This record gives sequence, C-alpha cells and structure tokens, in this order.
Amino acid sequence: MDSALWTQFVIFSSLLAVSLVFGIIKKIQPSKDFSTLSLRIKTWWGMFVIFVFATLFNPIVSLLSLMILCFFALKEYYSMIKTRKVDRRAFLWAYLSIPIQFYWIYIEWYGMFIVFIPIYVFLFLPLPRILGKKGTVGFLRSVSSTQWGLMLMVFGLSHLAYFQFATPEYGANLVLFLVLLTQLNDAVHFLISLYFGKRKVVPTANPTITWEGFVGAAIITTTTAYFVFPYLTPFDTTFGLISGLLISSGGFFGALTISVLKRDLLIGDDEKTTTLRESYLSRIDSLTYTAPIFFHVIRYFFDFM
Repeated sequence: MDSALWTQFVIFSSLLAVSLVFGIIKKIQPSKDFSTLSLRIKTWWGMFVIFVFATLFNPIVSLLSLMILCFFALKEYYSMIKTRKVDRRAFLWAYLSIPIQFYWIYIEWYGMFIVFIPIYVFLFLPLPRILGKKGTVGFLRSVSSTQWGLMLMVFGLSHLAYFQFATPEYGANLVLFLVLLTQLNDAVHFLISLYFGKRKVVPTANPTITWEGFVGAAIITTTTAYFVFPYLTPFDTTFGLISGLLISSGGFFGALTISVLKRDLLIGDDEKTTTLRESYLSRIDSLTYTAPIFFHVIRYFFDFM
C-alpha cells in the first residue's frame, strides 16, 4: 500500500476510535461539559478531509478550503467587535485581502506573501476611514482591531496553505503533522485541566487552561511527535522532539491569546458569548500561532522549504 494511503488509513482508524471512545465517555459522564473537546474532534475530521482531498486530488482544493476557513474565522472575529457603520468599509477591504493573500501563495511569491498583510494592508487600512471624513472617534480601535484580526485569522492561518507550495514533496504531510499535534495538544490540555487542573492560568478568560494541562500536554505532544515524525516528516530525531515542544508551546499561547481576546471583546454580551462558543475561532485558535511558527522555523533550518 502507498505510504500516503497507509498514513491516511491509520489516521482515519485513530479518529474513528477516538470518536467512539469520546461518545462512550459522554454517556458515562453526562454532567461534565465536553463541548470544547467535541469541537476539537470535529476539527480533526474536517482537517483530515481537507488533507485527503489535497493528497489524492490537487493542492488547489486545500488552498481554496483554507481560504474559506480564513474567511469564516475573520467573519466571526469581526462579529465580536462592537462596530459602527463607518467601520464596515475597513472590514470590506480586509475581506478583499484574503483572496489576494492566497493568490501570492498560488503563484509561490513568498516575498509578497510574507509582507502583504503586515506591511501593505497595514498601511492601507487607515485610508478608507480617513478619506471617509467620518471623524476621529474610535479611529484607533477600529483600525487596530481590523488589522489584528487579519494578522491572526488570515496571515497566520494562510501559512497552512503555503506548506504544499513551498515543498510539494513534504508539504501535505507536514500540514498533517502540524494539525495532528496541535489538536492533540489542545485535547490533552483540556482533559488534564478538566480532571487534574488546579492552577488556572487566566481564570477570568478561560477556566479550562491550567498549568497542569500545559505541562501534561507538552509531555504527551512531544512524545507523540517522537513516534510520528519518521512517517510524516524528513526531520531527524532532535528536530522531531523540538517540533513537539514548539507546537505544544505555540498552541498553548495561541489558545490563551484567543481566549483573552474573546473575553475582552464579549464582556457583558452573554448571548453572543453562548452563540460563539462553538465557533471557528474555538476550533483553530491554537493554529493561528503554531502554523506560522512551525513554518518559519522549518524554513530557517531546512533547505527543502
């Protein structure tokens, strides 16, 4: 059997087993809130489907899928911001930057890909607000929150799409390796925090993020990376272990940042908080950090990128 197909079969079997075990646990302990873990498992299945289509058919499928993911993630982020009519023009330009950012990936123009949002979009975004002559009230909050969303939800996540164009030979497997470890880290962190967590990192923003969960998830994620990296990456043992630590740490800070961000934007809006509990942001929060960090570390140390 082809190695890629064998890898997909193993992952499919693992996901199926995890889903069945999770279903049994939910029935045994109906009083516990497993909504966070449920979102993670759904994300695993979604990413697995994207990976299968990208591997068996064409990386363009993956590119378009991730572009749509960025759009919905950015849309949900903007829905949390208290805005006025004047702010919507900046949002429109932000949405239009998404296909342009992914076009740079498609033509493999790395130089423009890496500076388009951090520099050119950053410098352009204030102009529609200034030229609109709508006053200065709320100018800084409007522009900065728009750019902050673009950096996380579009620039950060778009690195997932660039892997397959930067290294066609290893790209799909590297993305799978990254997503697998990121989501595993989140799930293990949640479970350890749920059953053993005592020292909360930011109790006012996310009570499920604890130091015990961070340490336990780092150990399990790094251990998993040690056993998985020979099948999905061209790394040596040292970098395989470093990748586990890197992804675990990045995922922790990504989830922490998005939690605090959501808490800040949704203070006093309990209805919207409940509505957005099962949002895209809750599923890909860690990837906003792990994707760019993992990409640039590999690009710096390895020639195949």
